[in-house]
Amino acid sequence: MLDRAESVLHFIDSADGTLHVRYIACEILGMSIDELAGRLDSFNDDVYRNPDRRFYLGTLALHTRQGPESGQAADAFLSLETVDVDTMSQDMLRLFYHRVRDHVDPSLPLVLKPANHRQEGYVARIPETEIPRVLSHELYSTASFVPLNPGTAHGRLRVFRSEEEYRADPEPLEWHDIVVMPKVPEDIPRVSGIIHTEHTTPLSHINVMAAGWRIPNAVGIGAVDRIDRAVLAGRWVHYRVDADGADLLLEAAQPRRDGVRPTPPTERITVDRPDLAPTPITPLSELRAGDRVRFGTKAANLGELTHLLQHGSPRWLGFYRVPRPPRDNLLRYLARQLGVPETAGDAELTAATQRLVKEHAQVPRGIVLPFSLQQRFLDSSAELQVAVDRINSALAKGASRIEELCLEAQRLIRTTPLPDPIRTEIDRAIDRHLYGVTVQVVRSSSNAEDLPGFSAAGLYESVADRTGTDAVLDAVREVWASLLSPRAVLLRHQAGIHLDHCRMGVIVQEQVGATTGGVLVTCNPLSPQDFRNVYLNISPHSVTEVVSGQGAPLQYLCNTMEGGSRTVSLGSATADLDAATKDLLCRLALISRLLQSHFSPDESYAAPVDIEWAIEDDRVSLLQLRPFRTGG
Repeated sequence: MLDRAESVLHFIDSADGTLHVRYIACEILGMSIDELAGRLDSFNDDVYRNPDRRFYLGTLALHTRQGPESGQAADAFLSLETVDVDTMSQDMLRLFYHRVRDHVDPSLPLVLKPANHRQEGYVARIPETEIPRVLSHELYSTASFVPLNPGTAHGRLRVFRSEEEYRADPEPLEWHDIVVMPKVPEDIPRVSGIIHTEHTTPLSHINVMAAGWRIPNAVGIGAVDRIDRAVLAGRWVHYRVDADGADLLLEAAQPRRDGVRPTPPTERITVDRPDLAPTPITPLSELRAGDRVRFGTKAANLGELTHLLQHGSPRWLGFYRVPRPPRDNLLRYLARQLGVPETAGDAELTAATQRLVKEHAQVPRGIVLPFSLQQRFLDSSAELQVAVDRINSALAKGASRIEELCLEAQRLIRTTPLPDPIRTEIDRAIDRHLYGVTVQVVRSSSNAEDLPGFSAAGLYESVADRTGTDAVLDAVREVWASLLSPRAVLLRHQAGIHLDHCRMGVIVQEQVGATTGGVLVTCNPLSPQDFRNVYLNISPHSVTEVVSGQGAPLQYLCNTMEGGSRTVSLGSATADLDAATKDLLCRLALISRLLQSHFSPDESYAAPVDIEWAIEDDRVSLLQLRPFRTGG
């Protein structure tokens, strides 16, 4: 802490948890804790936002960086960083760096680590010979351990050095296995733990599924070498991931000795019974959240989103109304983000939020095929009905032919002709509601997906780039068939979801172009206590690249209280996004926080949501919204 009034630099040992603001208030200014709490917001404004502030605040961290040659000793260096909400100017950063440089061990390099995108712009204009720097994503890419989901497991360690090695292994994964791979594919069965030996994102399909399963999941660079040294491959182990840990914990353990085959943990997920009453094909714009029993959760949520963009929500302000002691609420922060006075009342704030949402967000138009249409198709073929009954019977008996029966049922769905009345109904709905749309995407909308505790991320099919009625109809049957894939049937069965209760709606939607696409969650999955930030995964190409794990995405944190953003990882990209896209992503993050409020199941407004989105020009298309289950 640089005290400019006294021209003194203070070094605060953070081992006891002392924070800058408390140190200044209590040790320098003689305030009591109660006094600080009573004026915390104004105090923070003074030390982080005031251009004439007395105190400059930062954090020193010691790092080691391995040399480029194998076996070369690691180099140690110090980084200096402000908090991400600090508005220090270029000149302030320069002064602060040089004062700290004059008072730390000269044998250790000191680099400035910009805390947000604004600071990155300032630092870029300073010669690196004057102020060396390191960016956040450069440090993240060298991290050997990233806790993706905390938890503990007792299971058998299965190590694969590549996906090809995993595919070639004749022994299937069991639920009690702990799988170790460079990148774990999204089609693995339920397991007890995951260790990625290459960097990944918390928002890939497999990692979202792992959070739903509540299993320990981490990135452990070099984990295979460690496992080899300890001769743990194939053995039973205890595995633990701590959210604030420095490394994953693995130690040899004994398998069960009582001769009883362990059974998988069960967590019964409740699904709404499908409404199979005759229902017409309906445009998304006419659906609301309650229509999930006839059209599926995804379609109902998209219909609700479409309604919100047009008509607003009385719950827009919910997240910002919640007290966060010593703050009565966060409404003044929302007002700043919306560009209205901090004293604005509810009506003015609500109107400003609606303008923001309506100006920047849209839902591509589409139609939805109801559950009743799928049921009519199944009822049209006695062979199809028998195939589904056989799966049900096998599940009830715990039979081992599930995969064979599921694959046969899928084959029948793909090859059974659609009855002419169904074909005509779909064709007329496309002609009436999707006129002018040349390319369509056909998407799943089951009642057994997008649920708290069962996201079904990546479990069902979506088929893109469809042109013409025949191509759309083939894709519709492909989506229907995905409800009966062996993996989907078994994962639902493990979650206590009965096959008779599962139906598949189908969304036929305008396929939008995109210069940028991705996924966000309205929380920070790597820091559960962080209520400020929204976490975004971004691809310069498509959403699919992010959720499938095909390419490593850019990863951002956007602050929805004080504003601003920072890059956590560049992923596979060679350069960061341009300033205009960064600004639009900050607006998207703020919109997502408002959507969290509307879709919250209770008045705590604490339940985060997962949103898929795409950007073209200055418009954001919202493609999906579902609950996001945090780890633990």
